[in-house]
Amino acid sequence: MKVAVKNIENKAAGEMTLDDSVFGVEVKDDVIHRMVQYQLNKRRSGNHKVKTRAEVSGTGKKPWKQKGTGRARAGDLKRPQDVGGGVSFGPVVCDHSTSLPKKIRALAMRMVLSSKAAEGKLVILDEAKAKDHKTKPMALALGNFGFGSALIVGGNEIDVNFVRATANIPKVDVLSSVGANVYDILRRDMLILTKDAVSDLTERLKD
Repeated sequence: MKVAVKNIENKAAGEMTLDDSVFGVEVKDDVIHRMVQYQLNKRRSGNHKVKTRAEVSGTGKKPWKQKGTGRARAGDLKRPQDVGGGVSFGPVVCDHSTSLPKKIRALAMRMVLSSKAAEGKLVILDEAKAKDHKTKPMALALGNFGFGSALIVGGNEIDVNFVRATANIPKVDVLSSVGANVYDILRRDMLILTKDAVSDLTERLKD
């Protein structure tokens, strides 16, 4: 598949051929959904925790005698119904991550790249570099593409000035090819890849 290559000002800068095994596969929503769930589950910290009656601070002394007071029996004052008592069946520290085969994860990545290409929401840049770190000229340059939101993926190393220049532009994210992932691609409307990113992703994902 041949696509046009643009420069940062949305002007023609040649052509590039995309590998059909990476950018032209059949898209299946269920596979992409599984990958998104895998990513979201993995990012959960799982450190929510409450104290049970065995963990709250307090004495274990019996507060009153068992019978004859007219009150309910009590072994201590750390019960769930007592003020400052422990919590019954509360959340505990746990791992929320789920497993997904490596082949399925790679397939989902190929599918989401193919989906952007099929929808006409994939742009290839010759390079992602900026002369300085100022936001205004970068915002004006990217405004020529006419997108509402975009993910820009560069090579293994991203130009420092480019990262700083795009940092304050709303709904524009910048990632290296190593950090490119299904969730971040889906959460932005346009996907902008540099030629280096295309080469890196193709090498990583091709059959």
